[in-house]
Amino acid sequence: MASHGEEDLVASTTAGFKVGEKKTLAEYTKLDQEDESLNRWKASLGISNSPALPVDPSDTRRCIIRSLGLEVEGRPDIIIDLTAPGELEKLKSRPFAIKEGAKFRMKAVFKVQHDVLSGLKYLQVVKRNGLRVGKDEEMIGSYPPNTEEKPTYEKKFAQDDAPSGMMARGHYNAVSKFTDDDGHTHLKFEWAFDIVKEWR
Repeated sequence: MASHGEEDLVASTTAGFKVGEKKTLAEYTKLDQEDESLNRWKASLGISNSPALPVDPSDTRRCIIRSLGLEVEGRPDIIIDLTAPGELEKLKSRPFAIKEGAKFRMKAVFKVQHDVLSGLKYLQVVKRNGLRVGKDEEMIGSYPPNTEEKPTYEKKFAQDDAPSGMMARGHYNAVSKFTDDDGHTHLKFEWAFDIVKEWR
């Protein structure tokens, strides 16, 4: 989409930071098995001996975003099931209504497969009348492939306050992207929301 330049959806970087050497899940599991502190570190990453979920070898995706949700204080959650055909495409044409000043947060349910996913991030750019009015970036973290014990992951983002006042009310367009330390884009989508005076 021309109105959302790719430069808007670039993750921030820390000067001097280099992504560590890539290791497979098997390499992490075998890494210094007698080292108790390293074993605690691996457990904190979720690397366990639980059987891995079966994976279709022809599906090369490392991260699959299964659903997106909007939690608004005092209202039922809105959940978009991205496994249903056409749901992602509907997001742009069916804007969410958010009451001005309401507290809300987004959440995502996702699955990791094949190998460890390093530095998953969520980026979002919001525009109104073609002008950028906000950019958010949230670090989600690093995750091993899902197991039978843990078939999906859920991440709730930081709570936010909807803008308020007559000037803030109206229609907003957004572009969001899930990316990682390797620069892979796992999902990119456009969506819209309306800031309204009262709930519809």
